[in-house]
Amino acid sequence: MPLEVATNDAVALTDTDLDEMGSMEGAFDIGALSKAKEDWVLATTARIDGKLHGFMFSTLERIGGTPCVLIGMLSVRRHSKRDTVLRGLMGEAYHRALMAFPDEDVVVGSRFVAADGLEAFDKLDEVTPSPGTRAVGEERAWGRRLAKRFAVDSKYEAQSFVAKNGQSGFLDFESTKPEDLDPEIVEMFGAVDADAGDVMVVYGWTMAEDLVKLGAR
Repeated sequence: MPLEVATNDAVALTDTDLDEMGSMEGAFDIGALSKAKEDWVLATTARIDGKLHGFMFSTLERIGGTPCVLIGMLSVRRHSKRDTVLRGLMGEAYHRALMAFPDEDVVVGSRFVAADGLEAFDKLDEVTPSPGTRAVGEERAWGRRLAKRFAVDSKYEAQSFVAKNGQSGFLDFESTKPEDLDPEIVEMFGAVDADAGDVMVVYGWTMAEDLVKLGAR
């Protein structure tokens, strides 16, 4: 059976839905899931043969007039088909963005604890921060805006894009081929002490013409 992806209002999630998400044995417990239900507008699920294999909490909004997709929490079951599940969840995010912001460039942002998760942003342009480049000016300003929106700005370091104690939500994904991860990106995440609760705020852009393809059904 193919992957089935559906999006509903997060507020409509039941305790049974949250229990199912918690039973995936990902990074988030019921407390974090309950908070995500309150904090984010949309809840997306990805199922194979009726079994939950991934979920995402997100919001579409404008920050300073710029269209944004904010991924507050995403988790994918550690399963052989998890690459397909991640693509399905991101495809749904792009589709929602296309419906909400046609003909506009869109910022996509989330929090990360490891290099694996950045596979979700492989279709985006100007992903920031990136190894080998030093973010300046407006790039750092976007990091601060997103840190504030994710409510991690009180312990956010603009130079490294790292926030202390920011793991109330992030993109939880474990690569099927960790040996193929870009070593420079892995090194960049050396600044993130995941065990201590650190996260890195990362964002990228999808241009309007690319979003038409990424969000197509």
